[in-house]
Amino acid sequence: MKGVVIKSTGSWYSVRTENGEQVEARIKGKFRLQGIRTTNPIAVGDNVTLSKEEDGKAVISEIAPRKNYIIRKSINLSKRSHIIASNIDQAILLVTLTQPKTYTAFIDRFLVTAEAYHIPTVIVFNKTDLYSDSEKKELTFLIKTYEKIGYRCITISATKNENITAVKEIMKNKVSMISGHSGVGKTTLLNTIEPNLKLKTNTISEMHKAGKHTTTFAEMFPLSFGGYIIDTPGIKAFGLIDFDKAELSHYFLEMRQRLTNCQFHNCLHINEPKCAIKDAVANQEIEEFRYLNYLSMYNDDEEENYRSKGY
Repeated sequence: MKGVVIKSTGSWYSVRTENGEQVEARIKGKFRLQGIRTTNPIAVGDNVTLSKEEDGKAVISEIAPRKNYIIRKSINLSKRSHIIASNIDQAILLVTLTQPKTYTAFIDRFLVTAEAYHIPTVIVFNKTDLYSDSEKKELTFLIKTYEKIGYRCITISATKNENITAVKEIMKNKVSMISGHSGVGKTTLLNTIEPNLKLKTNTISEMHKAGKHTTTFAEMFPLSFGGYIIDTPGIKAFGLIDFDKAELSHYFLEMRQRLTNCQFHNCLHINEPKCAIKDAVANQEIEEFRYLNYLSMYNDDEEENYRSKGY
């Protein structure tokens, strides 16, 4: 029996079978012995084969090859990775400039990871009804920057039901993964898009101006207008993993198109002479904050270390 993993709780997995039945299954021990350096050998979105043990319980006996997946550094085990979801048509990164603030350091780390795993990303700016005049200027600047690079940007207010149709249009008939900091409004947006989900929401912590975690595990939901959405736990930081530093610039789209113009084919765009990337930054063809975020990733600085710099 074959199916798709629609929820993972760490030890049990909910699987939607080909006939539409939902089955609770556990994993065969051998998956944990195959040298996979991840905290979760099976992820939401995986296509799996189920078999039944003597006790009648369903067991995941096989995982089909993934077309893609998105991964980040494990929170508790720094040398291991955590697969957020697999077999995704697109990622939707939900961003807020207030309550809580999403810094470009986080945005760019997410975009770079998605590029590395060949997942197109749409940036959705939420809570626009709450923005001050300075935040509206920042919003205009960020949209101009990211659209110039090649990313689609959408502005919405999930609580006010503003521009939700645009989000539904990009989700239609696709498997989308939605991600972002805790408190950016993922659950509210999903409830607005698909009211029958009735997902639990929570309030923003006044002390830290950050969201409280309401989504504990990744879960896939069908959309009434076609397609599926994978809701993910709120992410505080997005640690990169398994990256060849020499290839990091390939995942910055505006850098990738200029790499052949550097004097040295192995240019790292840091101290080398006649570097097309540094020249483009100096000529304001590449935004300085993107380059600074590149340097932070190259040096493997944690996001928390440079939040105060306002990148």
